[in-house]
Amino acid sequence: MRAVVDTAIDGVILINAHGVILMFNPACERLFGYAPYEVMGRNVKILMPEPYQGAHDEFLRNYLETGERKIIGIGREVLGRRRNGATFPMDLSVAQAEEDGQPIFVGIIRDLSERKAAETALREGAAQLRAVVETAVDGVILIDARGLVLMFNPACERLFGYTAADVIGQNVRMLMPSPYRGEHDSYIANYNHGGIAKIIGIGREVTGLRKDGTSFPMDLSVGEAKQEGESIFVGIIHDLTGRKRTEEQLVQAQKMETVGQLSGGIAHDFNNLLTVILGNAEALGLRLKARNDLRQLSDTIILAAERGAELTRGLLAFSRRQVLQPTVIDCNLLIESMRMLLRRTLREDIALNIAASPTAVNALADPAQIESALLNLSLNAQDAMPDGGTLTFATAEVALDETSFPREPVQPGNYVAITVTDNGSGMPPEIVERAFEPFFTTKEVGKGSGLGLSMVYGFAKQSNGHVNIYSEPGLGTSIRLYLPLVGQGAAPQRSHAEERTVGGNERVLVVEDDALVRSHAISSLEGIGYRVIVARDGPEALALLRGGVEIDLLFTDVVMPGGMNGWEVAALARELSPRLKVLFTSGYPLETLSSRGQSDPAARILSKPYRIAELAKQVREVLDGPA
Repeated sequence: MRAVVDTAIDGVILINAHGVILMFNPACERLFGYAPYEVMGRNVKILMPEPYQGAHDEFLRNYLETGERKIIGIGREVLGRRRNGATFPMDLSVAQAEEDGQPIFVGIIRDLSERKAAETALREGAAQLRAVVETAVDGVILIDARGLVLMFNPACERLFGYTAADVIGQNVRMLMPSPYRGEHDSYIANYNHGGIAKIIGIGREVTGLRKDGTSFPMDLSVGEAKQEGESIFVGIIHDLTGRKRTEEQLVQAQKMETVGQLSGGIAHDFNNLLTVILGNAEALGLRLKARNDLRQLSDTIILAAERGAELTRGLLAFSRRQVLQPTVIDCNLLIESMRMLLRRTLREDIALNIAASPTAVNALADPAQIESALLNLSLNAQDAMPDGGTLTFATAEVALDETSFPREPVQPGNYVAITVTDNGSGMPPEIVERAFEPFFTTKEVGKGSGLGLSMVYGFAKQSNGHVNIYSEPGLGTSIRLYLPLVGQGAAPQRSHAEERTVGGNERVLVVEDDALVRSHAISSLEGIGYRVIVARDGPEALALLRGGVEIDLLFTDVVMPGGMNGWEVAALARELSPRLKVLFTSGYPLETLSSRGQSDPAARILSKPYRIAELAKQVREVLDGPA
């Protein structure tokens, strides 16, 4: 018996009816830190912390007198006290025997410190893991080998629209649309029996099914673990909705960019041709004043050329490459000034209502382009009200932030919102989704080019603004154009009627590579009195200036062959003559111009095609303005 007691891993202690220690085995020595001679003959309370120490004698006496047991024959978890005063958890089992007719008690003591530490570590680890899972941005789901859901974290609740209580205990198929739903059980069975992994340990893009029946793209990574000999699977779910939306926007942007590059490639030559056609038709019309029959032919040519110019501007607008001339404009006054034009343009069964902001709302934008955009929106609204209706214009100051339009980021700040609302047929979501696409139209063939809303979109974006559509079938359409707000301290500029053609006698150096356009510019400028000097490209123009030719104005195309653009020609010319006045012209989009040289925001640019009156007005203003 002593051999057994001395080699036991657990502590063995023997006390008499008075609590005096009679035996103390080596395991107890290791547990409590006492040598046997230090405890033998002493009360066992020396090995107990409070409150066990104070209650021990009473417990023992009560048992001997009444037989009421607190621990004898039962066993329990208590605290032991080591020699150094430290306490430790232990499992104590006590049995009773007799010696010489007196009761004695034997205690078996097992140290629980390691188990408690392991339980604490496990509990803390589980708490940490739960905290990670509960706060994870991605969904975490746990299923067993039969596909039943064991865990469903809050991110999953947000993704799928179910609560954890709705899902736990149910087959994970409920979160899958077809065909994933029908194939899921066979995938698990094949993996459990044959180890064929379709997604476990691999991950892939799949589709999830929300509680409301809608689906969404998600990236699903699945891992395997063992629990009581059976496989359990943990899935990490990342919502791909935002990424997919961004990809779609990128595709749309690339589509717009491709069309923009195409339009930019042809715009220069096309505008050059229109400039010549328009200019010569005007000149011909002046010479045919006495021949009304022939004059009508020249007028028809002018109208056709102007229509071609409108189409070119449309191409440049939706690709955001048109040349804008932004000014501070009071949008209330601008819309009010359009009332008469709109009234003449719209059918009589369209009622016009203007709800202007009570205070002035000034925007920084090209007023001509605002008018064009609003006219486009008005005509679209009229088409949506074939039986008549009400068209309402409203202005307001609004504040936008990054979250205002989740599908397309907007620069935070204050904007002028111009809202055009009709009570027509409205548009379904799939039409709204594509409304700004170039060449997309729901109108009959020949009734629309599909550029109207694209032009509005391009103008808004190029003006550092935004445009948005609100529409429901049967409830009409509201389109809001957001333009950067200008503080009240800035003075709005009002549009002016076209001034009469005013010329002069100054010397103008025309730098133009296209022979037809060059000829038109020469004849136009000479026709209103200017003395014209001609160069076909930048090097030839600089050679003239270095040769001593004196000029008052440099009128140069921006994009030219020969390795030197208009910006460079102007910069080198001003080195020779610092106070030289410069007027640029181009049929190329502004973005292309900027990419080929640093342009001065204050530079004056005359867009091709231009009318003789426009040319005369710009030349005169530059000559009369500061250097």
